[in-house]
Amino acid sequence: MTSSTSYNEIYVWIWLPEETEPIVAGKLTKADKRVLFTYGQSYLERPNAIPIYDKELPLKSGVQEKNFGTEPMPGCIRDAAPDAWGRRVILNKLLGAKGKTADPGDLDEFTYLMESGSDRIGGLDFQKSPKTYEPRLAGQASLNDLLQSAEQIEKGMSLNPDLALAIQHGTPIGGARPKALINDERSKYIAKFSSSTDQYNVIKSEFIAMRMAKLCGLNVANVKLARASKKDVLLIERFDRQYSDNGWTRRLMISALTLLGLDEMTPHYASYEDLAEIIRHRFTNPKQTLEEMFGRLVFNILSGNTDDHARNHAAFWDGKALTLTPAYDICPQMRQGGEASQAMMIARNDRSSRLITCLAAAKNFMLSEGQARNIIDQLIALINKNLDVVCKEADLSPIDQALFKERMFMNSYAFEGYRD
Repeated sequence: MTSSTSYNEIYVWIWLPEETEPIVAGKLTKADKRVLFTYGQSYLERPNAIPIYDKELPLKSGVQEKNFGTEPMPGCIRDAAPDAWGRRVILNKLLGAKGKTADPGDLDEFTYLMESGSDRIGGLDFQKSPKTYEPRLAGQASLNDLLQSAEQIEKGMSLNPDLALAIQHGTPIGGARPKALINDERSKYIAKFSSSTDQYNVIKSEFIAMRMAKLCGLNVANVKLARASKKDVLLIERFDRQYSDNGWTRRLMISALTLLGLDEMTPHYASYEDLAEIIRHRFTNPKQTLEEMFGRLVFNILSGNTDDHARNHAAFWDGKALTLTPAYDICPQMRQGGEASQAMMIARNDRSSRLITCLAAAKNFMLSEGQARNIIDQLIALINKNLDVVCKEADLSPIDQALFKERMFMNSYAFEGYRD
């Protein structure tokens, strides 16, 4: 193990709302298996200081420690850490060829925070210094180079320093799929690549689902398709960054996993019912947000996206209130049989991917059965109207289009008990 993994304390830097430069907010310290956090006194004295997330790290002096869940790291900090793909890239960087077979647990959380790129999701970053901010910048690489680098990492091959630096830039972005960050003058994108393990065109299926969701009136991140090395690449426009004449602002984000008080060891306890209750009490525009969330749940079922786990929902945090982010990672899952289950529970312990299950949960979203049926029926009509159009936009082959309709979109299991 390299010396770069021996971090015992790191400083948390934050972009306050509407600001284009970060300031130091506090310090994370290791204490055996515990993780301690302390706000800096200079930060506490700022008139515009906000808590990183008030339910976990309220704005107060003194040492704070996470006192719930199974992991020591506060969820609002863990939300800014790399996920499966990012960890794989970091293992490749630090361990070389051994990275392919290495256990992600060989490196600790502080190492993953410090070895990942600085342009991470949300408005936090991590530094060795409380006084000087030095971002870990991207190397120069084309989309073709980034895709080929991702393929090499999947094969466990080491990269040359320039490509390693470029692909490292995207390590803080969540998920398991190979990806990188792409910037232009006024927009920032997450580029998702195909994987060697794909058994169907995952990139186009996610593009179709995301475009369809927007045409259905849901608040969804903008997406477009690109080509690199004769392969499809999905570009998702980032909504946690906003361009201004003074530079880029960053928006703090909290995952639904953190909102629910859960962590990486307890995601199976996540439920739409509990999330809806938090929305009612803590979100801006709760009634409108609940209707949007219900629509997303229904669309996930109609599009065959069963990967709707609690990290695939999030909220902006401005220090006072939560606001639902645009939807992202709507990726239909290929299945052989009819029955399917959502990643989050829908109505009590029922997570079955059926519209009737959504109806049973309607009251949690402050909807009557009639209102819920109207939302469901409108989404069904809009998907039927637009599916062929979007498949054509994606240049999907007739064979794949028939496969998607049979195995993903509008699966017959979703309608069991609903028409009756």
